[in-house]
Amino acid sequence: MPTYDYECQSCGNIFEVFQSISAPKLKKCPRCRGKLKRLLGTGAGIIFKGSGFYATDYRSPSYLEGAKKEKGPAAGASEKPAAKDAGKAAKPADSD
Repeated sequence: MPTYDYECQSCGNIFEVFQSISAPKLKKCPRCRGKLKRLLGTGAGIIFKGSGFYATDYRSPSYLEGAKKEKGPAAGASEKPAAKDAGKAAKPADSD
């Protein structure tokens, strides 16, 4: 259920209420019975729990195998030559 913030126009009381989306807006302040105004919320009322909320949970086994094959050799091959070249470039040239 979402959380709604209300502010009383008479006494300035600000409070939160858990209401279903289809519930009607509150009209009277619980403290002074004055007129209420519903405030804009930040939208932080959603909590994801349990499995099924990650990209890897929705991937098929065939997709994951293909991704491993694609990622594995390409990443290792591109890093090794660069490391060898970096070591050679760091040594100063001999002058005779």
